[in-house]
Amino acid sequence: MREAFYGARRFEEFQQRLGVSRNVLTQRLERLVEENMLKRLPYQERPVRHEYRLTEKGRDFFTVLAAMIRWGDRWLAESDGPPVELRDSETGLSVELEVIDVRTGRPVDVRRIVPVPGPGFPKDLTERHPYPGAFEGSSQHR
Repeated sequence: MREAFYGARRFEEFQQRLGVSRNVLTQRLERLVEENMLKRLPYQERPVRHEYRLTEKGRDFFTVLAAMIRWGDRWLAESDGPPVELRDSETGLSVELEVIDVRTGRPVDVRRIVPVPGPGFPKDLTERHPYPGAFEGSSQHR
């Protein structure tokens, strides 16, 4: 997914960037298409060749990758800085990644989070999970 976000579309681009075997890459791309993260579109007729484009579901996954990038930049980057900078294409400014609660505008902090069963939580699992306050580091565990 990372390489798709960074602009790879064609099989050869993914293979060159990732350095994985053709059969492994084929399996991974097929799975991402099955999961509706990527869509496969023909770009050449003879021979038929395809490219892979992000779907809406795939584009929405960027928030997951962004959170991982932020964590890696904070905890794993060498002293000379992060390996990749993300820039806003309109302003040219470096993007400062943060997971924000859209209701409050505040950064998400596990020490303030309390999980509770949602409407889709299976009723038969309620007794096996110690809700509320199951996240280590939440306000229930200070």
